[in-house]
Amino acid sequence: MRILLVGEFSRLHNSLKEGLLKLGHEVVIVSNGDGFKNYPSDYSNRAFWCESKLGNLPRQLIYRITKFDISKIERGLRFYFLLKKLKGFDCVQLINEAPIQTTSKFELHLLKKLFKQNHKFFLLCSGVDYVTLNHMLDKKERYSIMNPYFEGIKESLIQYESMWEYNSKSHKKIHDFLYKKINGVIASDLDYVNPLIENPKFLGMIPNPINVSSIEFVENPVKDKIVIFLGINNGNSYKKGIHLFEKALEIIKQKYADKVEIIVTRNIPYQDYIKQFNKAHIVLDQIYAYDQGYNALEAMAKGKVVFTGAEKEFEDYYNLSEKVAVNALPNVENLVTELSSLIENPDEIQAIGIRARAFVEKEHNYIKVAEKYLKAWEN
Repeated sequence: MRILLVGEFSRLHNSLKEGLLKLGHEVVIVSNGDGFKNYPSDYSNRAFWCESKLGNLPRQLIYRITKFDISKIERGLRFYFLLKKLKGFDCVQLINEAPIQTTSKFELHLLKKLFKQNHKFFLLCSGVDYVTLNHMLDKKERYSIMNPYFEGIKESLIQYESMWEYNSKSHKKIHDFLYKKINGVIASDLDYVNPLIENPKFLGMIPNPINVSSIEFVENPVKDKIVIFLGINNGNSYKKGIHLFEKALEIIKQKYADKVEIIVTRNIPYQDYIKQFNKAHIVLDQIYAYDQGYNALEAMAKGKVVFTGAEKEFEDYYNLSEKVAVNALPNVENLVTELSSLIENPDEIQAIGIRARAFVEKEHNYIKVAEKYLKAWEN
């Protein structure tokens, strides 16, 4: 089968491609590399000029005056000139409702052209889109990434500005077009199931694929101090609940000064980030989630104890009787209690890490997950 994967978030499509190639299929990825992460693509629509030293100056100037990012135009133009190479595929999967990441009008125009020159189309629900945003705005879950916004935390508001585009009239046209044309929509984890559960195009949830063969498991015994790691990206910190982790760490620092080493990084290059990350016994990932995203799963595959989404819905779905991750609730007192329990029972850190690796190998193996995608596409 010839398969085209459009867009990239957190290496999902790259890992899926690796699994599909192992199964003997021809796979092409076109994406902008997920921004600064720059994941590999066979064809790139990255805004190379706008992101260069020469192009970034006028880009920033125009944005300050108009609040419009001209890199969107460059990404759209680069995708337009790739269209002649993106035809005749048996199956096309879009990473979300705006996989090209250009302006809404240009996005719709390009998607229409892509649909005309290929066969089956599938959509992933993996992040914010029209469906998930409105589900969160209706407060249909116990909590969501919108919590800081609902709580009126002024410093958080700037982090939600880009999300409102998914609720605009121009994006609604993309959403309506896609749900009219696609063969089906797939949730990438349990957080996206409820928003889609009543949609006739919903094909179910397929777990994130993780290439476990490329991630080394390291046993995590505590020899001296317990190392707790928090990596912060200023652009989405409130949406991940980082402000709650920070408050919990202040308490832990005072309570267990002689037993813990706390490493906090902020907006550092990936190579520096991973060096600090690898030292950790405990990784604080995110709070407002019911299931794990990519960062959490890769940390779990390495044998880390990860504070992330691991709600009862997750435990029930995978029929788990023991912890493979720590469910990070939006409650500072609860976070302190969970951290304290691990610090006072360090043997549990290694035990959870071993179970976490086994869980990822069993449920997120990239080849097994690729087989599930093939089954969904073929049916």
